[in-house]
Amino acid sequence: MPTDVATKTVLPVQSEPRSKGERTRERILDIAFESVIRKGFAATSIEELVEAAGITKSGFFYHFRDKNDLARQLLERHQSDNEQFLDALAARARELSDDPLHSFLVFLKLYAEDMRDHLTNMPGCFIAAVTSQDQSFDREMMQMNAAGILAWRARFLAWLEDIAAAYPPRREVDLTAMADAVLTLSSGGVTFAKALRDADCIARQVLLFRESVRLIFGPEGRA
Repeated sequence: MPTDVATKTVLPVQSEPRSKGERTRERILDIAFESVIRKGFAATSIEELVEAAGITKSGFFYHFRDKNDLARQLLERHQSDNEQFLDALAARARELSDDPLHSFLVFLKLYAEDMRDHLTNMPGCFIAAVTSQDQSFDREMMQMNAAGILAWRARFLAWLEDIAAAYPPRREVDLTAMADAVLTLSSGGVTFAKALRDADCIARQVLLFRESVRLIFGPEGRA
């Protein structure tokens, strides 16, 4: 939140741009990303992006049809970065254990460690910025944002359902709410961390959630 928490809400996993044009586009997106989080989309002008990137206005419109197209490309990149990041962590966790519960606990530990290491580089939570600035974006943008959040839910809900099948919970639990908690901890954690200048904030919350998962699903003496 991730990102991203978010590169960015979570640490981005980006390949090196292959051409000068791609590097310029990425530069514009980087500048716009931070500006949207720090002062809002409406307050971010094409003119200031052009000046900061050291390009002409026609150069901007070579890469983006208009400001709404810029917003959509920002969100697309952010969602792609998050997916790559989560895929990589999940793959690593499953390499260490093929048990659904144990691998999820490993994943949460890895996620907490990453947030602790990289939170200082995050200007804020892009998902929270888009959601709170809904009147500044068009309908397509808000639908994309909602779809991205639902994708987070689906990813972790499927994992939790596998866990529940193998380890029936000790008490009644809403698996959808548990799946949502991964994103809410990340997004809300960025806000707390930035306000309190506490880089460990998200890590502590994720590890507390991890302990809750262990207590709900883990048999006595295991997990």
